[in-house]
Amino acid sequence: MAGFFSLLRRLYLSLYNWTVLFGWCQVLYFVLKTLNESGHEHVYGAAEKPLLYAQTAAVLEILHGLVGLVRSPITSTLPQISSRLFLTWGILWSFPEIIRYSFFGVKETFGFTPSWLLWLRYSSFLVLYLTGISSEVGLIYIALPFIKVSEKYCIRMPNKWNSSFDYFYAAIAAIGIYVPGSPHLYKYMLAQRKRALSKSKRE
Repeated sequence: MAGFFSLLRRLYLSLYNWTVLFGWCQVLYFVLKTLNESGHEHVYGAAEKPLLYAQTAAVLEILHGLVGLVRSPITSTLPQISSRLFLTWGILWSFPEIIRYSFFGVKETFGFTPSWLLWLRYSSFLVLYLTGISSEVGLIYIALPFIKVSEKYCIRMPNKWNSSFDYFYAAIAAIGIYVPGSPHLYKYMLAQRKRALSKSKRE
């Protein structure tokens, strides 16, 4: 019975990772194609749907950690996924996610990963994480005037829920969370890199 559930787990995670990888490849394709043909002004419109689908699918990774399908701790997964969802739905990931989901897709499907893909998975973040965090904070900051004027996602009273929500202040709070959160996640990823690459050398 344990063997059956292990097989079922691998099949599910393989399907999940390959599907999300396909979504991120679509995002990259549409971004590059539109940049070449129409310019950066039209990039988001071209990549919006696959971007929303691919990034929102990452919510399942939180559930995977909660139910024990993967070993990733919720304390690192939750802030990563939440910040990306906030940026995607509120205000581009593609290269880091292609590396990530190809790594897990190969690992779950074949039971191993080539050394070059393992190195990419645990080394590309050294540069991409810093540029990604800077981009996220920058994009939120640039979007603040639009959020304030448009009142996007705001809930005003009176309403049947008798509650209100101001997305402008939520965006400011999100920027504030990046300050203590980013170093914590970066240190966690450095520890993960050391552990994964050391294990690879021993094998």
